[in-house]
Amino acid sequence: MSADCLFCKIAAKKIPSKIVYEDDEVFAFEDIGPQAPTHILICPRKHLGSLNEASSEDQAVLGKLQLVAAQLARKLNLLAGYRTVLNNGSGAGQSVFHLHLHLLGGRTFRWPPG
Repeated sequence: MSADCLFCKIAAKKIPSKIVYEDDEVFAFEDIGPQAPTHILICPRKHLGSLNEASSEDQAVLGKLQLVAAQLARKLNLLAGYRTVLNNGSGAGQSVFHLHLHLLGGRTFRWPPG
């Protein structure tokens, strides 16, 4: 954990949030600035600033982020479609530097995304 990281503080429950999933490796919570009717952020508990900091030892938790997204999508009845997004770096829109996967659903998405 990083002492000055917003998402690490959420994981430690030092900052309130609407947690929708948690286990020993991963936690997920509702985004406070949703870009879709359903917008959940899924994070590893291990602090990784971005995908660039991940290594082969993080392979399992990176896959788990996607599996948790699918589990939450089923639970939230997003079966008509949903999108998962992992922004990597400020040029891609990453604003909190703790790796996180966005689960977006509840509306139609266009391609290309932007």
